[in-house]
Amino acid sequence: MTQHHVTGFEPPAASLLAARHGQPRFDLQQRALPAPTTGPLLQSFWMAGFEGADQINGAGMPLSMCDITQHRDQAAADYARLAALDVRAVRETAGWRLLDRRGKLDFTPLKSRARAARAHRMQVIWTLFHYGWPADLNVFSAAFVDRFARYARAAAAYLGEFSDHIPIYAPINEISFLAWSAGFGGNTHGANPAIAARGDEFKCQLVRAAIAACDAILDVDPRARFIHTDPLMHVVAPIGRDDLAAAVARRRELQFEAWDMLSGRRCPQLGGAPRYLDIVGLNYYWTNQWEFTTGRPLRWQFDDPRRMPLSQLLTEVRTRFGRPMMIAETSHSGVRRANWLREVAAEVALARNHGAPLEGVCLYPVLDRPDWNNTSLWHDCGLWHLERTCDGVLHRRLNDLYAAELRRAQHDGRTVLDAAERWLPRLRPALTAPDAASPAT
Repeated sequence: MTQHHVTGFEPPAASLLAARHGQPRFDLQQRALPAPTTGPLLQSFWMAGFEGADQINGAGMPLSMCDITQHRDQAAADYARLAALDVRAVRETAGWRLLDRRGKLDFTPLKSRARAARAHRMQVIWTLFHYGWPADLNVFSAAFVDRFARYARAAAAYLGEFSDHIPIYAPINEISFLAWSAGFGGNTHGANPAIAARGDEFKCQLVRAAIAACDAILDVDPRARFIHTDPLMHVVAPIGRDDLAAAVARRRELQFEAWDMLSGRRCPQLGGAPRYLDIVGLNYYWTNQWEFTTGRPLRWQFDDPRRMPLSQLLTEVRTRFGRPMMIAETSHSGVRRANWLREVAAEVALARNHGAPLEGVCLYPVLDRPDWNNTSLWHDCGLWHLERTCDGVLHRRLNDLYAAELRRAQHDGRTVLDAAERWLPRLRPALTAPDAASPAT
């Protein structure tokens, strides 16, 4: 197989990189399911995620969120600020569309972040495909899978030179969400009828690509771990529409489809196997609980009684897959940020207290970010606000309330009690009623 040219970089032979880390080569097909970790998988349980979407938006504008927020230029200072808050693990995006130009790979845009991470001893989880793909590729072609695998292999070889950590990669961000959004014009891409008409096929293609990328990366570094992310959701019927219960259940089940495919539970012809479903990444926002048919979010700030506790959702994922988990994205906006973090921390602590194998929580985005489809509209959602100075530099201003809540989550052991106190009033009527079949008085 011809190796694509990489500007300024020649990937080392897999055997040399493996030897550098003291790992023997082995048959990828014999790789067992990664063993449970004996220590923390991450350098810090609380992580920070830098927005890295790189798709072409609905208006036809190519995005590079890492450049829009100036994180690429300010990576060293951004990492230093995180280290001061005891955050030592981050999520970053490489960006396939940005690095692969008709098969020629140039990884120099990653250098400033990779060097800064090494200097500040920051652990990085790299996302390789964050919604954008090379424009010259047909997404349904075999070349799409092959070229992504070659890119993933070269990326792992390049990034492996900057760190001695056991590498963790997110091959494709949100397979299920991307398969829907790229076709029907969600908030990532404009509507694409060709993809929309073949949405299930596109999801299968993304799964094939993710599996091929895992194999390619393991050929470079057998120590590598993988996280596969998608939204964690809860869907309910509108009030009074019990007739929709079966349809709601089917819709809710779809959130697990990509993970089922990766593990080989579903569509085994795609090549999935348990070894590929390593770490389950759960992206969770307040809007992830919503009403079927209307699409209306279940209002978090008013405590809609149809909402399900996050700890219960995490227990469901644990029971289904039995794999390590991370909350790979979570945040709120405006004045609700600190309260949201308090609730997430409490629910996470409660779930861990009941045995959920949660390895970390990622505040995403850690820097404020603009809307993908209107880059003049900022979301007011980061741990740091971005304020443009007269020379065009985006100054970082810490949100003190959000930061204080983060410190509390990191160091305060009362979070389990907080979760119990939040949900116990809702459960108490059922617990204390003399007859569960009778209405409470």
